[in-house]
Amino acid sequence: MFSIDHLGIAVKSLAAAKSIYEKLGMSVSAEETVEAEQVRLAMVLVGESRLELLEPTSEDSTIAKFIAKRGEGLHHVSLRVPDLAAAVAKLKADGVRLVSETIKTGAGGHRYIFVHPASTGGVLLELVEASESRK
Repeated sequence: MFSIDHLGIAVKSLAAAKSIYEKLGMSVSAEETVEAEQVRLAMVLVGESRLELLEPTSEDSTIAKFIAKRGEGLHHVSLRVPDLAAAVAKLKADGVRLVSETIKTGAGGHRYIFVHPASTGGVLLELVEASESRK
């Protein structure tokens, strides 16, 4: 079953971004750093989905470049898929453009891949494999 896993939001300051959600009484996860993506992040639980707050840890990270070009805001939409390898194989067979050719492991140990905005009507789409705890 497909569902929205999270919305990725690029922010300059994770502490400042978390503040509004904490003031609303929402649950914010502990911060986590994903070295491969050069980001520090925190998740905000919103019903069955989450908001992923992404702060760059390097000026040459994808998130830092996004903020420099477009400012803070919505970076990507993430869909939870039951079988990531099968979804990627189908997309490749159908000629869909991916940001990278390999599935990566990110926050919380989740496996993911990004679909290029050129193939999605201008939206950066992340596919995340449903983990046992989120199925």
